[in-house]
Amino acid sequence: MTVENKKGRFGKFGGQYVPEIVMPVLNQLEEAYEKYRRDPEFLKDLRKYYVEYAGRPTLLYYADKLTKYYGGAKIYLKREDLLHTGAHKINNALGQALLAQRMGKKQVIAETGAGQHGVATATVAALFGMKCKVFMGAVDIERQKLNVFRMKLLGAEVVPVTTGTGTLKDATSEAIRYWAAHIDDTHYIIGSAVGPHPYPTMVRDFQSVIGQEIRQQIQQETGGRLDYMIACVGGGSNAIGTFYEFKDDAQIKKFGVEAAGRGPAIGDNAQTLSNPNSRPGVLHGAYSYLAQDEDGQVIEVYSISAGLDYPGVGPEHSMFHEQGVVEYVGINDKEALDAFQLLCRTEGIIPAVESSHALAYLEKLMPSTKPEEVVVVTLSGRGDKDVQQVAKVLGEEI
Repeated sequence: MTVENKKGRFGKFGGQYVPEIVMPVLNQLEEAYEKYRRDPEFLKDLRKYYVEYAGRPTLLYYADKLTKYYGGAKIYLKREDLLHTGAHKINNALGQALLAQRMGKKQVIAETGAGQHGVATATVAALFGMKCKVFMGAVDIERQKLNVFRMKLLGAEVVPVTTGTGTLKDATSEAIRYWAAHIDDTHYIIGSAVGPHPYPTMVRDFQSVIGQEIRQQIQQETGGRLDYMIACVGGGSNAIGTFYEFKDDAQIKKFGVEAAGRGPAIGDNAQTLSNPNSRPGVLHGAYSYLAQDEDGQVIEVYSISAGLDYPGVGPEHSMFHEQGVVEYVGINDKEALDAFQLLCRTEGIIPAVESSHALAYLEKLMPSTKPEEVVVVTLSGRGDKDVQQVAKVLGEEI
């Protein structure tokens, strides 16, 4: 039996649509989070690990050569790629692992697409002496072999998921099923701002350090001038972390970039909020915009990027979409690969293919900008994990 709970709403989105057996552990998690999110010792520990282990604050880097290439506004990159494990995912993984530790959990599990969240979860499990299982679609295991091996090196068990499309959606479903059967000693570290309450709020809070640092750093860099913000969106954790601090700054134009894949046909992209045919529905415990057919069935989606290959989006993003707080746009595979190569050659930085979608939107934005304006692009992760896949697509031998 699935029960609906009105808690954890972002406008009409969010909530808790889960099997009844899961409600006690969600209530336990919510109670623990409400306690520890305000606890000085918990926050002190979290800050310590952010600084001493993860490597925060990350740089706000002025991309001088990229700025000169485009002309127009000054381009700054928020360098989440410089974090330990190579992506923003460690922010949330550390926060949830510390919470699980205080709740007395002995095991953590996770779902992963591109593998960065899986690596981050395996990393914090090793750090805190916990068992770890990571559920990953068989398709993603094949295209992210490096991250799979990294997880195994860190002591995690990687569980292949062959149901459905063998990608992130199916890995998430399998992780939820396992969690429901092991709720007494296991905490599920959801990697994106999705899922039933309190997950979207928790993930947003742990990732909001990105936007908080941007506000401080842009004050130092430009005296506070900031006109545009860009971040890629799959489930939406790096983007919600980027935008949340600035949600009330209407003068700053914010763009969430989704994967337009191979084209507009059904099944050829992973667009939800930037797709006029998407509509709200329930997936993985929350009510949000989904890619679905006329019968309300979630459709298969596609992106060259495993981290954006998801048919839904976090409920707070759905609210931002309807309220006009953020404009959601699409970038296709070719545009992302072009941006990937451009950043490599102009700035000597190899970005994740996910982040390359955000970078690619500069091609459309920059012609309308002015030299005195300022753009911040969140570089959510580094591209080491994607080099083999990109080489294959470009016809290069490695």
